[in-house]
Amino acid sequence: MKNSITSLFNIKYPIIQAGMVWCSGWRLASAVSNAGGLGIIGAGSMYPEVLREHIQKCKQATEQPFAVNVPLLYPNIQEIMDVLAEEKVKIVVTSAGNPATWTSFLKEKGMTVVHVIANTKFALKAQQSGVDAVVAEGFEAGGHNGREETTTLCLIPMIKAAVNIPVIAAGGIASGKAMLAAFALGADAVQIGSAFAVAEESSAHPNFKEKILSSTEGDTKLRMKKLVPVRLLKNEFADAVAQAEANGASTEELAALLGRARAKLGMFEGDMQEGELEIGQVSAMLSDVKPAAIIFNEIWEEFLVEKEKLEKLKF
Repeated sequence: MKNSITSLFNIKYPIIQAGMVWCSGWRLASAVSNAGGLGIIGAGSMYPEVLREHIQKCKQATEQPFAVNVPLLYPNIQEIMDVLAEEKVKIVVTSAGNPATWTSFLKEKGMTVVHVIANTKFALKAQQSGVDAVVAEGFEAGGHNGREETTTLCLIPMIKAAVNIPVIAAGGIASGKAMLAAFALGADAVQIGSAFAVAEESSAHPNFKEKILSSTEGDTKLRMKKLVPVRLLKNEFADAVAQAEANGASTEELAALLGRARAKLGMFEGDMQEGELEIGQVSAMLSDVKPAAIIFNEIWEEFLVEKEKLEKLKF
């Protein structure tokens, strides 16, 4: 398939794997890239030298393009950017911050830059900063999310109408049917996180994968809107956050409750009660652990089948 995104990234299919904290190391990124999509290393959980190791191993595991996701709010951001430049990373997906701060630096190094947004205002700011594309992430998505709670169904057409750069849809997409719906809304590609979080190559702890697969409708909620909005699976920690928010906890109190390394404790180390478990609403639709290539191919094949069905419909 050829379109603006496959041409921009030099990939075969318009399917991008999300850069998920504690889930998307070099194994997952290279597997998705080898399947024909764009794999992404999630730098959010990595010290600079750990990131360098993952980039180097990804280069050895695939000859296909891959990217690195960088949350811009991290304190060691300069070191991270230096690693990207030194390792000659070709595609960077920035998130959780102002893209104007680093886009010029990355573009000067010859990198393609994509920024994650959740509303029209920031999509326009990203475009003005010079990014090559945006990921429009709806309210259904896991991890850090938009305060506006705009769903993917509403967000994609609004962003597509507002900008003149390619739009990648994210949030609630884990099937070919959902991918086709995103394209109908105007998306040029889809970004998929939760479905790849349970891939064999995902670095998520087996306990977390099992928790995802056993989740049902309504088991995730958007929490910590005073701090940094994040969608979490229900557990003791999430219940404590909900109670604190109901009691009117301040930003400082929520930060103290979150503490340090809470996400690592849950998603990487496997504490399903006290850990922070970031995943999307679509987790309720996932049923088993598979190799990333199989997940990828199932989504693409279903997309083609459903597309053909629609083309045959007579209205």
